[in-house]
Amino acid sequence: MQFPYFQVDAFTGPGLRGNPAGVCLLEEWLPDAELQLIAEENNLADTAFVTPADREGVFGLRWFTPKIEVPLCGHATLAAGFVLLGIEPGRAPILQFATLSGRLSVRKISQVETGDTEWLELDFPCRRPLPCNAPALANALGCQPVEVLREGNLIMAVYERDADVRELQPDYAALAALAALKLDALGVIVTAPSTGQTEGDADFVSRFFAPAVGIPEDHVTGSAHCLLVPYWVERLRPPENRLCARQISPRGGELRCQLRGDRVAMAGRVKPYLIGKITWK
Repeated sequence: MQFPYFQVDAFTGPGLRGNPAGVCLLEEWLPDAELQLIAEENNLADTAFVTPADREGVFGLRWFTPKIEVPLCGHATLAAGFVLLGIEPGRAPILQFATLSGRLSVRKISQVETGDTEWLELDFPCRRPLPCNAPALANALGCQPVEVLREGNLIMAVYERDADVRELQPDYAALAALAALKLDALGVIVTAPSTGQTEGDADFVSRFFAPAVGIPEDHVTGSAHCLLVPYWVERLRPPENRLCARQISPRGGELRCQLRGDRVAMAGRVKPYLIGKITWK
């Protein structure tokens, strides 16, 4: 059995930046255990598995880390959209996906001067975090945040300065143990307003840690911005609810975001890195 495989850098910039995602195009769903084994073999933060569009033009989409299936993934969705649009250049500029988080879309915005880099935009659900008590979090992160919030299985720690976020050296084992402490936190977002220590024109910065699911630090995390964007729109009150975000991981990435009612739009640049075939069994 063979099927097409792509590795794509999402929310990228010059050079090898952004977040690499695997994209596997299937004719039909494989058993879950086999999808998990492929994602483990790929050893990327997330592998997107895509099945053909149904009669309404909606593709099937699932995401797996090297350890588990996740309910939502931004960069791998952006990568899947890029692959599908590239395979059929005449395809409509908006793609629809059926996922565990409902109907999601990827929209082609424009093409930049390099010719092989495109701006694509995600349409994702808005998730508004609420204050929570997580006393073990400060020790795991190594620095006391000024505010801690939570939505679902994500915890968000807010700091005063972007330098605070950049300098964090978390204890990954302690972060992974947060789930065992009944916090059920599969991922931890850390964030701060941009205070002049960040390249570019970012309004806020973030990092994302998810060692419990095999991702010590993620490079660029679209799903985290489902929480970050409504939070920072409320604090910063930007014109038209538009924000520029930068994830300051070692590879780094840029997102252009907008809060649109109960949805969050996230745009980023995408570059292909690898095209091949997976031989399975």
